[in-house]
Amino acid sequence: MKKTETFDFYDKTTLKSYNLDKTMRYQLDLLDTLDVFTRKHCENVASITCRLCEYLHCNKTFTQYCTICAYLHDIGKLFIPPEILQKPGKLTDEEYEVMKTHTTIGYKMCMGDLKLRPYAAGPYYHHEALNGTGYPQGLTKKDIPYEAQIIRVADEYDAIVSKRQYKSHIGISDTLKILIENSKPNKDVKPSDALHVVALNAKYGKNNPHIVKCLFKVVIDDIEYEITCRQGYLDSLVEDLKRFKQMDIYYQKAEKAKREKDKNFYLEGVKMLLKQGETLENFMQVHKEVEEAYEIRKKEIDNLYKEVKIIKKLKV
Repeated sequence: MKKTETFDFYDKTTLKSYNLDKTMRYQLDLLDTLDVFTRKHCENVASITCRLCEYLHCNKTFTQYCTICAYLHDIGKLFIPPEILQKPGKLTDEEYEVMKTHTTIGYKMCMGDLKLRPYAAGPYYHHEALNGTGYPQGLTKKDIPYEAQIIRVADEYDAIVSKRQYKSHIGISDTLKILIENSKPNKDVKPSDALHVVALNAKYGKNNPHIVKCLFKVVIDDIEYEITCRQGYLDSLVEDLKRFKQMDIYYQKAEKAKREKDKNFYLEGVKMLLKQGETLENFMQVHKEVEEAYEIRKKEIDNLYKEVKIIKKLKV
């Protein structure tokens, strides 16, 4: 699976424009009509999977295949009762057993459709864990398809991020730490468990650590993009602060002017620098609000830079 050419998830000729066959578009549309959250999650997981494949140096064909598998990974949730699928609190043991069936349901849906059959691995294996603690089959590393190992990491990451409803990437390193923990070997194996599947695979965690490490790069890319966007707004605030500073100078001179002619001259200077919604009466208050906004945005950007530093120090 050596990388030979880049697969662009956002290219109009590929997945983001839904340039897929009619059967697959229909299945994806079903997800949207049933549960918007699930559809959005599927899109997120597909996007992350695609980018993981790039950092894993997968070729274009495998990347496209893996991304479609990721799109379809939760298609079995079409047949999970809404009261379970959309339950805000923790599921009961019985409800969790029902939820787990979305893997086998999704697999059967894909296998029953010739156009979806090639992508059945996504729905079927994405909850399998390298150490054998996953479902539906409790497979171990040697038997879990590589595409499923990639999708599992993307799925777990997006599920945690969505649950915590991050409005920014600040603090997102805590999510990555959870994935790191799930990549570590099991240290709690007891002698009595010698023949248990977990004991036999104790050198593995649930997640593939190499894939998790690549996820760090994907997240850093996102944070740096967020910094760029926020920096653009911060730069505009800096320009506004320069403008307000000049207005303050003119206004102070107008206040100190002894001649009415001079006073009007400086006030005209203030007026020339006013923007829509600003007046001589409110520009000082607007100036204060812009200063506060600048401090808040600058602190957010500083925190994002700190977040990048934290992530770069994380070890899997």
